[in-house]
Amino acid sequence: MDHTPYIEIDEKILRNNIRKMSELAKENGVNLRPHIKTHKIPRIAKLQLAEGAVGITVAKISEAEVMAEYGVDDIFIAYPVVSEAKAEKICALNQKLSQLIVGVDSIEGAGVLNTCAQKHGQTLNVRLEIDTGLARTGVDLQHAARLAEQITQLDALNLQGIFTFKGPVYKGEATTDTDKAGVEEGELMTELAAQLDKSGIKLEDISVGSSPTAASVASVAGITEIRPGTYVFNDAMQVKLGVSAWEDCAAQVVTTVVSRPSEERAVIDGGSKTFATDVQPNHAPLNLKGFGAIQGHPEAEFARMNEEHGVILSNDLKIGEQVKVIPNHICSTINLHNYVYLKKENNEYEKIKVEARGMLQ
Repeated sequence: MDHTPYIEIDEKILRNNIRKMSELAKENGVNLRPHIKTHKIPRIAKLQLAEGAVGITVAKISEAEVMAEYGVDDIFIAYPVVSEAKAEKICALNQKLSQLIVGVDSIEGAGVLNTCAQKHGQTLNVRLEIDTGLARTGVDLQHAARLAEQITQLDALNLQGIFTFKGPVYKGEATTDTDKAGVEEGELMTELAAQLDKSGIKLEDISVGSSPTAASVASVAGITEIRPGTYVFNDAMQVKLGVSAWEDCAAQVVTTVVSRPSEERAVIDGGSKTFATDVQPNHAPLNLKGFGAIQGHPEAEFARMNEEHGVILSNDLKIGEQVKVIPNHICSTINLHNYVYLKKENNEYEKIKVEARGMLQ
């Protein structure tokens, strides 16, 4: 294909990645509920479900609505809902799906959901989000038991479980030791669940995990569900963390060298409107080289970007040459594109719309 830049997805690698994570979950006796924020494509979500996933995870209500339109009917919205308008959307979705679970991390948010559910004569399944070290959303472990008790007092909510997202963080610091990070994550959550059980709060699910920590956290006794996302495609981050190899990267951005202003500098037709910039190079602990890995040119460095220009430091790229880049972070990169191009084993391409692209509400 000549119309660059575009995202190419290798179908064989994609299917293999999906299969491997499903097997990992089965081997550890945990459910797999992949996060579709990585691909935002109903067709890929259905591949994951067909391979054994029990349902999907989304970040936003609008993502859930797109997936529901395509027949996905078991969805966990792993994000706090705190407004009446969004609670109304939750209740509307709750009528359509076989199972809807919603994240909460405050009594205020839980109260909004409870009021709306009462108004519509519904019961909403909720999970309490726990901060296990990432310092993002989630109630602090010290206050989790009290908040869980308060939520159980709300008549229209069913506290179905607890969940967390920690990723490669150990003792509150970013790390490349994904095994330690995952085990810590699992043990913190199972210890809390045991504490809640003693106080009479019975949980169906302890939901954890990311692509880097999936293998280690799934091995912790008591964990019931993992929610990795990036594994379907993988990216430079996952390779640097040691959880995938370059040959496991299903997605790459295909660009063209459009300028060669000097011997050491080439410019491609993809910049910050093509590649995500949220994972910066040269930052500990990953210390990634550039904004992505240039395939076939290990010495080249994707050094900087403007909106429509990507500057690569290399002395052997030629004007008109196509350059394939595995980005540092594929999830945010996918959200910049309206379509991806699925590469079949016969080298034919299928254009697929990123249906949930830009669904941020």
